[in-house]
Amino acid sequence: MITVLYGDNSFEIEHALSVLVSDFSGQAERLDGQDLVISDLPGLFMGATLFADKRLIIIKGLAENKDVWDVILDWIDKLSGDIDLVLIEKSLDKRTKLYKHLQANANLREFKQWGDRDSLLAEKWTIAEAGRHGLVLDSKQARLVVERAGLDQWRIFHAIEKLVVLDEVDEKSIEEFIESSPQHNIFRLFELGLKAHYEEIHTMIEDLSQTAEPHATFGLVSGQAFQLAALALSDKPSGEVAKDIGAHPFVMSKLSPHAKRLGRDGARKVVLAFEEADAAIKSGSPDVWMIIERALIKITS
Repeated sequence: MITVLYGDNSFEIEHALSVLVSDFSGQAERLDGQDLVISDLPGLFMGATLFADKRLIIIKGLAENKDVWDVILDWIDKLSGDIDLVLIEKSLDKRTKLYKHLQANANLREFKQWGDRDSLLAEKWTIAEAGRHGLVLDSKQARLVVERAGLDQWRIFHAIEKLVVLDEVDEKSIEEFIESSPQHNIFRLFELGLKAHYEEIHTMIEDLSQTAEPHATFGLVSGQAFQLAALALSDKPSGEVAKDIGAHPFVMSKLSPHAKRLGRDGARKVVLAFEEADAAIKSGSPDVWMIIERALIKITS
């Protein structure tokens, strides 16, 4: 039997793999796909062993080994009945003959990283995962954990590990012990601009410049400006706008009061400030952090 676990959600892939390993009575064989050569394939697909009736072979990243991957289709149908083969890949080309063959003849499971549209799913998962660790979180606390940790399941999982050992878990302890995700920091930075807290903007820019990439930061802050404009230009509730544009509903709900206060003209001013900043960056200006700070100051000045 062949099982393929693929996608960019490594947390769910590791969980699915752990289930397969725990259900197997013997010792799993783990191999790095980069280390294999074509001559290894007969032993992997057809080789028996004197020490076990069944074999569980786990190969990670075989698709990155082009020489072996290009001939793997020739070996799939030769897989011995006493071998369970698990392939773990970051991605698969769905246009290929190999993918179509795996789709028809293997247990193909894709695990996608959560996006903004999955925020409610993330909050429910956080409550359930915390419960498995003996920690009771209400919906508001789970939302705060997700807000601070982001939509990365590894970060949420490690956040839960930190909270489990505390004597008391409340909003204050969550904010104290759970490190802010880059997305949370970006929202805070943009909100400082909307509130005209110029000194705090400068301080936060200095802090971010030590660890963050400026162009990526500009892209994320610009995304906040777009979401604000979408709210200001729509008559729909923030939750519906979030669904329409694929944004995090919690972030949109926090932006909503600013959008109402600024109105359409104010939102256009915000967008214009970031359009000017984008033009300055594309012109080759070397200090992207200064451009970001100037744009944030300009949106409410």
